[in-house]
Amino acid sequence: MTAPTMDWTTDELARIENTDELEIAPMRGDGSLRHPTTIWVVRAGDDLYVRSANGTDGAWYRGAQERHEGRIEAGGVGKEVTFVNADGDADLNDRLDAEYRTKYRGYDPRYVDPMTTPETRAATLRLVPLR
Repeated sequence: MTAPTMDWTTDELARIENTDELEIAPMRGDGSLRHPTTIWVVRAGDDLYVRSANGTDGAWYRGAQERHEGRIEAGGVGKEVTFVNADGDADLNDRLDAEYRTKYRGYDPRYVDPMTTPETRAATLRLVPLR
């Protein structure tokens, strides 16, 4: 059974937004956590989003689809989260593309550009904190 969700605090949002990398560990079917993977994270309003650089074929993304729960750590914040698929909203994905390009503009385009392809857009997840 999934635990009730809550909102991110202003402090948590700011701390995670201001860090480049996030550690994500999806939960296995047996309730144990997979090995953490380092990925990028962006903020849109009061929500946090991640994408798999390898699209829906990415190992961590496939793991996240098993139970839609896991743990993230970034900016000194560690939280259990639920993963909500967010790939069907074209307007949101356009906004997230812009967030990725802005936040990671100091990185080589060969790393940033793949984060805005149709394949990665299809592997977009909203992170929702659990109580």
